[in-house]
Amino acid sequence: MTKAHIVYCHPEPRSFVAAMAQTAQEALRQQGYEVSLSDLYRKGFNPVASAADFSERSNDQHLVYALEQRHAHKHGHLAPDIVEELEPVLAADLLVLVFPVFWYSAPAMLKGWFDRVFLSGTFYGGLRVYDGAGMVGRKVLVLTSVGGREHMFGPRALHGELAGGMLRHLLQGTLGYVGYTVYEPFIAYHVPYITQEARSEMLDGLRSSLAQLAQRPTLSFPSVHNFDAEFRPLPPPATPTRSTAA
Repeated sequence: MTKAHIVYCHPEPRSFVAAMAQTAQEALRQQGYEVSLSDLYRKGFNPVASAADFSERSNDQHLVYALEQRHAHKHGHLAPDIVEELEPVLAADLLVLVFPVFWYSAPAMLKGWFDRVFLSGTFYGGLRVYDGAGMVGRKVLVLTSVGGREHMFGPRALHGELAGGMLRHLLQGTLGYVGYTVYEPFIAYHVPYITQEARSEMLDGLRSSLAQLAQRPTLSFPSVHNFDAEFRPLPPPATPTRSTAA
């Protein structure tokens, strides 16, 4: 069975973001997915990466977090709360992230979740980035909310673009970087200030979007095949010349 894992990050269980997570869970199950969900605030997930994340270390004198992630995963020395989050992500064909935009970014707890769960050596490492990284073949969808109106976001708008600007650090620098195929995010606009009827319409739109997920556009990121072993751009292929001989 195709598996989906939802990571939900919001401090209020009665929020619109919580309703998006619930809607996604129900809609994906109706499509035949086996769905799991991680509620980071309910768990009290610790977002702070530290030496305590490893029960044993390869170097006790100097912490290089990424290297210790590799060692700990290989030898079974990861902290239990990391393992609890990691296993459903690695099992999932589709990852769904549900959160509000805080200060042009994701909440701190979700940022820390990436720091601790997206292991070096498993998700990425060295030349294993973008379409050469560990999550190639898997898909991810971001569901998020903002306080601003839709016209405030875009190439010439007040806040600039969302996917290619405000959230690029997440969509490309995190999700695309580790190899996921990243769907265009679902954005709920002006949520704190709209009517309940408008919120219900947004949730209906989310259900429709999930029902047609296979047709949803995806974002474009660099391909490692266009770069050399040190990530310098490869020269473009030579254009064949046409003979002018009679």
